[in-house]
Amino acid sequence: MNLPVLLAVTLLSSISFHLSPRTTIGQRPASAINDDSQKRLELDISSLQQQARDGDAKAQYKLGWSYMTGSGVTKDYEKALNWYNNAAKQGSVNAEFALGYMHEQGLGVKKDYGRAFLHYSSAARQGHPTAQNNLGSMYERGEGMRKDLHEAAAWYQKAADQREPTAQCNLASLYLLGKGTAKNDQQAATWFKAAAELGYAPAEEDLAWMYYTGTGLTVDNQQAARWMLMAAEQGYAPAQLDLGYLYEQGKGVSLDYSAAYMWYKAAADRGEKTADAQLKKLSGLLTGAQRKQASEGAAKLTGTLPKFDLGNGVTSVGGLLRGH
Repeated sequence: MNLPVLLAVTLLSSISFHLSPRTTIGQRPASAINDDSQKRLELDISSLQQQARDGDAKAQYKLGWSYMTGSGVTKDYEKALNWYNNAAKQGSVNAEFALGYMHEQGLGVKKDYGRAFLHYSSAARQGHPTAQNNLGSMYERGEGMRKDLHEAAAWYQKAADQREPTAQCNLASLYLLGKGTAKNDQQAATWFKAAAELGYAPAEEDLAWMYYTGTGLTVDNQQAARWMLMAAEQGYAPAQLDLGYLYEQGKGVSLDYSAAYMWYKAAADRGEKTADAQLKKLSGLLTGAQRKQASEGAAKLTGTLPKFDLGNGVTSVGGLLRGH
């Protein structure tokens, strides 16, 4: 999820990218509670509650996650905080991290960057990769402490080395801009690719942008289109917008106004305002039947982005049209 406000930076006359640090929660939600255990949780929440009351730290953490996300129970931030606190007192690193996130976001408590920083720091020092990423994000933004890009880069690096894709994107952005580390487009491309290969949609779009612009990589419009499609098919609206642009221009793909219209419509349906102008422009080039068919195709695109991606600050450099 895009928690911070995005900062648009124009690099080329027709291309822009957006930079903001991102945070994530709980070692990626799927690893905190996988699909099978989630189903068991929903079927037997009373058993989990009993285990938590009996002092099982893992059950307390899972119950806290359930109340925070509304999985199997009615969402209740106060109960989530209570169970996270119980688990953290018993040494649960995941619960320590979750407390950091809830204080950072003001979920069930007043937003408190200082408390968030303390919880993130505790979990990060114990090797929690997403805590390391989120701590880096706080250092990058100067939340809860003085802004320190060198510290941000150091924590992003620790998390990136543990294959945390959000941190890999954040680290790549620092290399791209030369913040907290020497500017290195090749290293930026390397880390964006690492995150993209893990199936992380923002990184797939970032990598596509790198191929499109030849930043740290040899220009390759086909590779740009390939990675943009992978992100777009996950329901990532910025990539859908960019893929529409590639089809409209016939770059890396065959020129196809109907396909461009479909992807623009999908992006517009997901809140990409820039897509509205592109749809209006293409409307005069398509028949009513073609527009109807393209719109129906856009409506069928569901995507597979995770419901809970609570990470801080992913840097997205994609954006062939945003800021245009």
